[in-house]
Amino acid sequence: MTEELEHKFIADLEQHQNIVHKVCKLYTNNKDAHNDLFQEITIQLWKAYPKFRGEAKFSTWMYRVALNTAITLYRKSKRTIKTQDFDSVLFKIESSEYDDTEEQQLQLLYKAIHHLSDIEKALVFLYLEDKNYREISETMGISEVNARVKMNRVKNKLKKILNP
Repeated sequence: MTEELEHKFIADLEQHQNIVHKVCKLYTNNKDAHNDLFQEITIQLWKAYPKFRGEAKFSTWMYRVALNTAITLYRKSKRTIKTQDFDSVLFKIESSEYDDTEEQQLQLLYKAIHHLSDIEKALVFLYLEDKNYREISETMGISEVNARVKMNRVKNKLKKILNP
């Protein structure tokens, strides 16, 4: 890879690295796993970058690589020993001045999302990123109609999980 291409890759990655962090948050449950997945996604992006032709936006291509990497590793990790989620062990001190309602709702949503399949997680993630169905279908490699149908099913599934 040329030095110019390396600089372009680093600039693109730095500009859009929050995409990777958000994917990592969906598919991991502790800081070490998050960092490991971030590193693996970065490696996969680096390997695939010379093949990036610019036919789609860089961010769309990055979503696709990041989600595919996370899904692949997530499926492999199902065969390993499950560890204790570090965050669930920590004691939390509540302050009466701080309203953490929104934070608690987000935690409930992420907890519910962790019950979804890997593909469903990807759909929800893209939806929460305000991607329209055309962008979701391009990123996921499915038809726009299929993206809408799957998203409606996922919304209903999340409603059942959040409101049993």
